This record gives sequence, structure tokens and C-alpha cells, in this order.
Amino acid sequence: MFDTVVVATDGSESVERAVDVALDLADRFDAEVHALSVVDASQVDASPEQLRDELRTALETTADAALATVEDRTDDDTEVATAVREGRPASEICEYAREVDADVIATGTRGRHGENRLLLGSVAERVVRTSPVPVLTVRQLDPMAGEESADA
Repeated sequence: MFDTVVVATDGSESVERAVDVALDLADRFDAEVHALSVVDASQVDASPEQLRDELRTALETTADAALATVEDRTDDDTEVATAVREGRPASEICEYAREVDADVIATGTRGRHGENRLLLGSVAERVVRTSPVPVLTVRQLDPMAGEESADA
């Protein structure tokens, strides 16, 4: 049913549960795992010109760390294809899913900038609306709720 799972991650705490759920899904279906992190070009473009290269490097480092986290959470026998893209996050995620012929995209409901959104972060919302494949959105559990309420 699922041959290719794309995990979109920005390395934020709110995405950690989505990574775990996506890896579990991939394990259950023996699917390929692709981890993608997108450097938001609008953040780079909005910064002062003299800081853009430094900011881009910092964002790429953060993206690499997010992908390393996904790799660290997999079984030793599971390979993860990783990619860092630069652009509009939702567009890049959907385009990547097309390129790898993904069956599902897994993402958190809020990333680094989504704390002010009521239900879905802006990137997750755009991915849901524009994705060529089903999107599994996974919200982070309320730390006070405990692990026993595993609703996704």
C-alpha cells in the first residue's frame, strides 16, 4: 500500500512525533523512507543582504541536523534517502513527493513558525491543500496529556 514515505522535517520539537509515526508506517509496509528539509528562501531573502550567506549556511546546518535526527531514529537496517532543498517549503515538499513518486507525505502540524496557528501551521496547511499524494499530519501530544493518548 505504501512503497515510499516522505518525511518533511524542520527539526523542531513539534515534528518529532511525526518522524516517529512516519518511520513506524514505513516499517510496517517495508517502504522506502525519504527525509526532506527545506531552507525557507523567504527567510533568506528577507534578511539584510550582508547576512544572507551566513543565514543560509545556518539554515542549511539546521536542515542537516534535522535529517540526521531522522536517520538516528531508524533501525540499523533501514536506509533513509535525505535531501535539503531551498525554496518555498510547501512547494518544495510537494515537488519532492512528485519526484520520488511518494505514496504519502508525513509532517507535523506545526513547525518552527507555526505556534501561532490554531489547527495547522501554514506550511502543513499548504501541503495538505496542494499535495499530489495523501498527507499524514501528526500533532505533537500535549506534554501534560501523557503518552497513553496516541491520537494522530
